[in-house]
Amino acid sequence: MSRATCDARLPSITNSSNRYRMKDKPNIVVVGTGGTIAGRGTSAVDTSAYACSVLAIDEILSAIPEASSLANLSAEQLLQSGSENFNEQHLLMIGKRVSEVLKDDTVDGVILTHGTDTIEETAYFLHLTLKSVKPVVVVGSMRPPSAMSSDASLNLYDAIAVAIHPSSHGKGTLVVANEEIHSARDVTKTNSFKLEAFRSPYGALGYVTQGKPRYYRTPSRDHTVSTPWSIDDIEALPKVDVVYAYGALESELVRAIAADASGLVFAGTGNGNIAEHMVEPLREATRRGLHVVRASRTGSGVVIRNGAQPDDDYDWIVVDDQPPQKARILLMLAMLGNPDERRALQAAFYRF
Repeated sequence: MSRATCDARLPSITNSSNRYRMKDKPNIVVVGTGGTIAGRGTSAVDTSAYACSVLAIDEILSAIPEASSLANLSAEQLLQSGSENFNEQHLLMIGKRVSEVLKDDTVDGVILTHGTDTIEETAYFLHLTLKSVKPVVVVGSMRPPSAMSSDASLNLYDAIAVAIHPSSHGKGTLVVANEEIHSARDVTKTNSFKLEAFRSPYGALGYVTQGKPRYYRTPSRDHTVSTPWSIDDIEALPKVDVVYAYGALESELVRAIAADASGLVFAGTGNGNIAEHMVEPLREATRRGLHVVRASRTGSGVVIRNGAQPDDDYDWIVVDDQPPQKARILLMLAMLGNPDERRALQAAFYRF
């Protein structure tokens, strides 16, 4: 997919001769990738059924002229797709572009508009691989801009307010939704259609009220400049799959998936429980070099090492508190530096 700068009205960082002409306000780059925030329905009551990713980023920004009072905005269209379509190549494309933008000394922060379906995965990937203390805010919406009571404009306005604020520096990648500020490490989408879809198990980092962020806690795990991974150095990611446990799951399915992967996150029941008939297929995969990570399908809580299974004996890894989809992101990165050292891989889940 090609990148296109779609807003001739706003200054663009992609043209080196067209630098920001003034520094009266912070300079923020808004990178569009599509999603519901770029969607459009046929009527104002279409809050859940609509065409996704049809509006360009400049069209979205034009709906909130108030944002120009906050910052000098530059817009570019990197992708135009629902985030359910994003794979590792999209993650790398997004990460490398955001990293490139952050290196521009005239840029004070970056906002990434994104579909909500996998926003937590992209945000966590950026949280672990960007090497900058400048604010990076990922934002989407649960209703398209055309819908009655859409959250698109307010979410984007709030994201800009967060990105320009000095207190947002050094907190890693943030996700802004429904007047809340979340750490990319913690946040997950927990509802298919409601505005208050995004939750963090330990609560939001803060709120946005009257266009100003208010922080009440900070991320405690290492991120961005404190991680060993730089997006600038990553050209490919190892294949890691997720298997979701259910009562009739057959061992042949796991064997087939394990045969074509380097890592496997097993979303078990309860405390990462694994049915008796699944233990041996997973142990076989581990002996062949596959990294098996025990997670939970419950959506929250901690998977205890050597709790539901003898992880030390089986040479398995546990996620600590990460949901399966985020454990997959972390395992892909951790395997880049420690492809065969399971002790180091386990340590990564306790550090990040």
